Amino acid sequence: MVALFPEDLQLRPRHQALLAGSEAVLVIPLLTSGARTKVKMPKKPTHDEIKLWSESVDKLLSHKAGQVAFRNFLTKEYSEENIDFWLACEDYKKIKCPTKLACEAKKIYTKFIKVEAPEEINIDFTTRENIAKSINEPTPSSFDLAQKLIYSLMAKDCYPRFLRSNNYLELVTNAEKSQQK
Repeated sequence: MVALFPEDLQLRPRHQALLAGSEAVLVIPLLTSGARTKVKMPKKPTHDEIKLWSESVDKLLSHKAGQVAFRNFLTKEYSEENIDFWLACEDYKKIKCPTKLACEAKKIYTKFIKVEAPEEINIDFTTRENIAKSINEPTPSSFDLAQKLIYSLMAKDCYPRFLRSNNYLELVTNAEKSQQK
C-alpha cells in the first residue's frame, strides 16, 4: 500500500480544500461511478485515421476512436469533464422534442455548469450566470458559448499536449506496426 500526502496529489482546488490538514491519503478510484476509468476503443483505428487526428482537433473529435483516445488522455490530466461536456452539448443540440430538451438541459447544467457540479467545467462567471438564468427556458443553443469556450481550451491547451503524449505516440507506433504486418 502506498500512502500519499495531499500536497503530492494533483487535485483541483475544491478537492485540495477537503484534504487540508490530512496526514496521508489512500487514493481509490470510484469504479462503480465510472470516475477516472479508461474507456475502451470502439473499433481499432487505422494508421491513416490516427495520423489524421494530428491535423486538427476537429478531425480528432469527429472520429469515435479519436474521442476515446483523447478522453483517456484527459482523464490522466484530470480534465475529462471538458470532452464529456463538449460531447453532451453535441448530443443536446440534436434533440428536437422541447420536453426532452428541457430535461437534458437541466442534466447538463447540474453535471457541468452549476457551481460545485460533480464535473464542473472551467468557464467565466458571466457565461455561467447567463446559462443559470436561462435554464428554465432552454433552447438548442443554450450551451453554445460555454461549449465554444471549452472547445477553445481543448484546442489550444489539451490537444497539443495530447499529440506529444505517450497515449497518442503509442497509438501511432502500434498502428505502424500493424500496418507493416
